Formats: sequence, structure tokens, C-alpha cells
Amino acid sequence: MTAIESSTIHNTFVIERNFPQRPSRVFSAFAQPALKRRWYAEGDHEIQDFYMDFRLGGIERFRYRFKEGHPIAGSEIANESTYQDIVEEKRIVMTTRMALNGKSIVVMLATFEFVPRDGGTDVILTHQGTYMDWPDGVKMIEMGWRGLIDRLGKELAE
Repeated sequence: MTAIESSTIHNTFVIERNFPQRPSRVFSAFAQPALKRRWYAEGDHEIQDFYMDFRLGGIERFRYRFKEGHPIAGSEIANESTYQDIVEEKRIVMTTRMALNGKSIVVMLATFEFVPRDGGTDVILTHQGTYMDWPDGVKMIEMGWRGLIDRLGKELAE
């Protein structure tokens, strides 16, 4: 019997960003499906499915395929998340399984904290992940979240 190469990497990172908008406005960008879709789901890929049931125990599904010109063009990413904790304007905790072309590549725990500061809001994302057979996963997921937080800022500024 031949052994199959397998790797597991555990990683935690934190991203902190201040936005000039009040916590109610920032929180709504996470809680309202139409708003979240704009900053979270749209981009350099073709959306195949976006569903969001924002409540404790609710599910969020997001499937997309990368467009031509992307290093993994044609590949499908599928995320399925469960909202584990929601405290209005204070905190969102969610677990997510991400698959690439049907194969699990990362399971994540993401905690978003919304802290009032000087009339605005500090958003603190603590991201913990277990990456399976994806050596570049840590770098790619953190880079992805930094880009998403930038997009959130643009959405809030409109």
C-alpha cells in the first residue's frame, strides 16, 4: 500500500481596521445579505450561489468560479458557514468549510468584533484556520481577508 502525502497547518491571524462609520452601519454590512454580497462576494470571479440566513445557527453559502486571467481560472471555490454567535453591533462568530473543486482545503473559525472608537468603529477579525494539503493557504486566506476588509471600507464609504 502506498502512503498518501498529507499535510495539516494550523494558523491564527488578526486584522484590525478602523472605519469612520458607527457600529450600527458597519455591523449592517455584515448582517444584510445585499450589502454583504457587494463587498464580500463580488470580484474577479463568477458567482454561482450566494445565500445568507443571518441568525444564530443560520447558514451562509457562497460558490464561485474564477474568471479567465486568474491563476486558477475555472476552479470552483465553495464556502459553507454557520453563524455560531451573533451579538448585535458587538460580535459575529462563524465557522466555515472551504472546498476547492469539491475537496476540503480549510476549516475556519472567524470572530468579528465591532468596537466603538471616536465616533467610528474598530473591526477586529481573529481568524483561526486548519489548512489541509494547501501549503499556500495561510498566505492566500490572510491576503484574501485583507482585500475583503479593504472592499468593506469602500462599501461603507458609499
